[in-house]
Amino acid sequence: MDLLYTVSIWLLPVLIAITFHEAAHGYVARFFGDETAARLGRVSLNPLRHIDPFGTILLPGLLLLARSPFLFGYAKPVPVNFRALRNPRIGMVLVAAAGPGMNIALAIVAALGFHLVGYLPAPANQWAALNLKNALIINAVLAVFNLFPLPPLDGGRIALGLLPNVLGRYLARLEPYGMIILIGLLILLPLLGSQLGLDLGFLSRLISISTDAVIGVILRITGNL
Repeated sequence: MDLLYTVSIWLLPVLIAITFHEAAHGYVARFFGDETAARLGRVSLNPLRHIDPFGTILLPGLLLLARSPFLFGYAKPVPVNFRALRNPRIGMVLVAAAGPGMNIALAIVAALGFHLVGYLPAPANQWAALNLKNALIINAVLAVFNLFPLPPLDGGRIALGLLPNVLGRYLARLEPYGMIILIGLLILLPLLGSQLGLDLGFLSRLISISTDAVIGVILRITGNL
């Protein structure tokens, strides 16, 4: 029963966060002229269209079982043909920013929802409060994590659109190795550090500090602090 309750307060926030994040990429890409995601059915709020069996389910589950200090996962990226955008350079920045921007919006909605929890009967109010709390945390983490300036993350796409071409070319070359680099920095390097007696979890700490700052700002602007 405890396991089912735990799943019930995490599953809905996770599904909404990743579904709206990926759909936002597709909607903005279509708005700026690229129909690639729309033709493949990825401009959708159906979570089944965005879930990656390994990245969304297996990898976070393995990290949870391994008691990793940082959970890491991803959904199927929405395909975007940046050359089809009306303004490829600016369009790439806006399409990439749409995902984290949606997560920030969802985090704000969750924080605003705290003001309504008291109107619900018990025990529904506790269940709703935990869902909203988890939604706030998950969306803040997703926004911060995806803004890390390394392709194929959204932050890497934004950086490619903003950097001069000469610098952007060097960053673009990292894209095929981006996920491997992230796994190394988030998981393998801290594990190596623990064996050597060193604290090498600097990226996890940076993400945690940044996430706490974002949550603090959201709680203040929504009148929860």
